[in-house]
Amino acid sequence: MICFAAFTPHSPLLIDSIGKENIKQLTQTREAMKKLSDELKLSQPDIILVVSSHSFMHEKAFTLNLHNQYVVEFHEFGDLSTSMEFVPDLELISAIQSEARKQSISFVLESHASLDYGCGVPLFLLNDEIKPRLVPISYSGTDRKQHVAFGRLLNEMIQQSHKRIAVIASGDLSHSLSSDAPMGFHEEGKEFDDMILRAIEHKSISKLLSFDEERLEKASECALRPMLILFGIIDQLKVRAENLSYEAPFGVGYLVAQFHIL
Repeated sequence: MICFAAFTPHSPLLIDSIGKENIKQLTQTREAMKKLSDELKLSQPDIILVVSSHSFMHEKAFTLNLHNQYVVEFHEFGDLSTSMEFVPDLELISAIQSEARKQSISFVLESHASLDYGCGVPLFLLNDEIKPRLVPISYSGTDRKQHVAFGRLLNEMIQQSHKRIAVIASGDLSHSLSSDAPMGFHEEGKEFDDMILRAIEHKSISKLLSFDEERLEKASECALRPMLILFGIIDQLKVRAENLSYEAPFGVGYLVAQFHIL
């Protein structure tokens, strides 16, 4: 059963040892992540299914990382001391793999001990007191409707499980919200972020599906695909969406949202 659902940013700047003096510009996001951490702890998950990717993505297939142990670390950002370890939930992983095969959804297994920061940042910020088992999933290069369909498949497997399962989808919104943004300024960036906020408010898959492809490319984002999977997971559930914070101090949109299961 699903016990928790949320969308988070995954900027390494949210980690004290990496963000340093930039932390003070991320106060809203950090406070929202702390609130989300408290909510996650109260939900008492046995498993966290995390959807994100910044290390590997297959153009034509969704990916599940299966390894006997996962490690969260941030060496590439100069932090040599932070480290967390997780173990997989083999039962849920096996169920997802089997069902994807039945539904002819392209799906592959990878095996990496080290989790990329797309997974690592939210796991580090949200799991200070709990250590559930982990199911790390990467989105694909397939079309948007396939991401929703894959999310619905995941929901079937979650609902069939007797374990308490938390779902965390992670990504940063537009990277082109100001002249000093990583991708420079494009007006499509704000259009995209506004669309995401409206989609969350109304739990609207159609808004996520209808945003123009050309404008999407100019928005320079890494949030849409994980959010489509998340919306597929919660599509048939009664939920109340709550936007905990949104800010863009560095020209990149950081969103924290929770979907309360009713």
